[in-house]
Amino acid sequence: MDIASGRLEAVVLAAGAGSRFGGGKLTAPHGTGVLLDGALAAAFAAPARHVTVVTGAHAACVEAAASAWAERAGQGRRLRLVHAADHVEGVAASLRAGIAALPPDCTGAFIFLGDMPRVPHAVLDLLAKAVAAGAPAAAPAFAGRRGHPVLFGRDLFPDLLALTGDAGGRAVLQRLGERLVLVEAPDQGVRFDVDRREDLA
Repeated sequence: MDIASGRLEAVVLAAGAGSRFGGGKLTAPHGTGVLLDGALAAAFAAPARHVTVVTGAHAACVEAAASAWAERAGQGRRLRLVHAADHVEGVAASLRAGIAALPPDCTGAFIFLGDMPRVPHAVLDLLAKAVAAGAPAAAPAFAGRRGHPVLFGRDLFPDLLALTGDAGGRAVLQRLGERLVLVEAPDQGVRFDVDRREDLA
């Protein structure tokens, strides 16, 4: 896969209800905007043609927030919105919806989580280079622990589409073993997510 071919895509999973947060997590105030903005900034910084935001719970609010950010950033043409009708099943439903919506010539997909606002942009090109060099998937790591986003090569799409429940792509990555390339991240932003309101502090 050639990075210069421009056939990578980015997917932001933003369908969760945020029950532990008390609801409305992704559109909660954060910094100068809302929590989702951080994940969007990272996704749009990736070497990807489009950014597909998968909505579920609170779909109208999340769609509005994503559209507003993209327009402010001058990236409206790259934004795609997809609704996961079965989002109550868990993360797998959102992941399936995002992967199924990608163009048929897509050679790989970055998977971002909407509640991770501090992903360092420096890891994104490194992940793309690892998959371009032949890795089936690549992920950042900090202090010896894998983080997000993960870049899945196209050969793994059927495995992602077969997932069920609330486990996401972890099982797919575990089956890869040492074939999963880990890229050292500059900070713990690849591990930081927001579950509860106090995490925003």
